[in-house]
Amino acid sequence: MVRLLLVIPFIGLLWIPFYNFREPALFGFPFFYWYQLAWVPVSAILTYIVYLKVKHDS
Repeated sequence: MVRLLLVIPFIGLLWIPFYNFREPALFGFPFFYWYQLAWVPVSAILTYIVYLKVKHDS
C-alpha cells in the first residue's frame, strides 16, 4: 500500500498543461521550471519513505 506513494510524483508531472505557465516566477525561474525542480526533493523523500517501509516489512 505504501508503494502508492511512488505514483504521486508521476501524477504531479504527468499532465504538462497543469504547470505550463510562466507565472508565478521564483528567483527568475518560470513556474514551468521550478515546479519540476521542486519535485526532485519531494520524489527523493517519497522514495526514501517507501524504501524504509518496504525494507522493514521484508
